[in-house]
Amino acid sequence: MDKTCDLILPCRDEAPALRTLLPRVPEHFRVIVVDNGSSDDTARVARQLGATVVHEERAGYGAAVHAGVEAATAELIAVMDGDGSFDPAELDLLPADVAEGRADLAVGRRRPVARGVWPWHARAGNAAVVWLLRRRIGLAVRDIGPMRVCRREWLLDLGVTDRRFGYPLELLHRATIAGARVTEHDVSYHPRAAGTKSKVSGSVRGSIRTTRDFWAVVR
Repeated sequence: MDKTCDLILPCRDEAPALRTLLPRVPEHFRVIVVDNGSSDDTARVARQLGATVVHEERAGYGAAVHAGVEAATAELIAVMDGDGSFDPAELDLLPADVAEGRADLAVGRRRPVARGVWPWHARAGNAAVVWLLRRRIGLAVRDIGPMRVCRREWLLDLGVTDRRFGYPLELLHRATIAGARVTEHDVSYHPRAAGTKSKVSGSVRGSIRTTRDFWAVVR
């Protein structure tokens, strides 16, 4: 089957997750793993399992995603966390919205499958900035969108500049201001893979740092 969409997985020390995640990605996605300064064998595991590997030495979620976008060649691109917290089969909920003209951007709204999957401090920071943008600019979604699909050229033209954790929020902010059509689908949110640790929600400090990046985007 032709690869109709490039899937970008920003990764830092996610080798344990990739071993079980990559074999489950639907075959019509070409996987691009962006190794964002890993100290484990993330890149080797990704290559062994058939992914294209891009190295981005600048630390930051936005830097890793942007490197993946630049490396992509398909008209449609998808972005998903590479920590095993999402079911890659649910990616198929999103591309049709964009490909068939119903949306410029399709995003996944996290639905935790069990208590404790989404720590209170991470959920609170997400809810606060989403609430602010819904009031301020009429943001159409209720999550920051860690799973999303859009056209590559549309995203590049949007001009997102944040290279830290504020990247997905700036994307939604710019898309809303530009009048983009945005759709949202519920996606399952699972515990991250054993042997990995979240850079965002794994601690209160990480969540505070991420929320600070968010506020820098919206203020």
